[in-house]
Amino acid sequence: MSYTDTVPPVRRSSTVAHAGMQDRPLAVMAAVCLAALVWSAIRPADYATWFFELFLGVAYVVTLIALRRTFPFSTLVCAVAAVHFVVLGVGAKYTYAEVPLFNWLRDAFDLSRNHFDRVGHYMQGVTPALVMREVLLRKTGIGRNAWLTFSSVSVALAFSALYEILEWLWVAAFYPDQGPEWLGMQGDMFDAQADMLMAFLGGLTSAVVLARAHDTSLRDLERRVSSRP
Repeated sequence: MSYTDTVPPVRRSSTVAHAGMQDRPLAVMAAVCLAALVWSAIRPADYATWFFELFLGVAYVVTLIALRRTFPFSTLVCAVAAVHFVVLGVGAKYTYAEVPLFNWLRDAFDLSRNHFDRVGHYMQGVTPALVMREVLLRKTGIGRNAWLTFSSVSVALAFSALYEILEWLWVAAFYPDQGPEWLGMQGDMFDAQADMLMAFLGGLTSAVVLARAHDTSLRDLERRVSSRP
């Protein structure tokens, strides 16, 4: 099967020099995520909220690092993951309804609410869709077609729905009397639906808008993998 459908994983026999080059995007991602994690942990609005908002982010960063030898991801995936984690760190520190910059934007432009949570849910669609697009291209024969786009966006929507369920269970267990406040609904009865819409748009961004850049990043990964001795 040609590269147009798959990129081989790095074998464990790669040299140290090649491994270092291969791991550079991942190392930068890890450094950015660690800095965001430490910064967000300094006097957050609430440590329980901080934990909830970051535990999935920490899990996906750890997963990317753990797979660095058997299934290294492209530079674009690492970059998007780093940006997403910074967004998570900001939301975890202040809560999504009280991020200072977006409070200023709300007041300056007479907006109805603090919209930082929309940014968070948009990224919640971008990252899973991009990761799924890469996995499908490298591990299946699906090819670059409408099914690839559909599958990637569907995973983004599924992840968004899972997050909404986890939020509901967390509030029901620990904040039963503070549901609307903890969820950051800010008076919007359709907040969950709007969040999933943003994840859908994020998924489309990865599957359509970033597709060419992602293909370029995959070709770069393939060159680095094939250049090993």
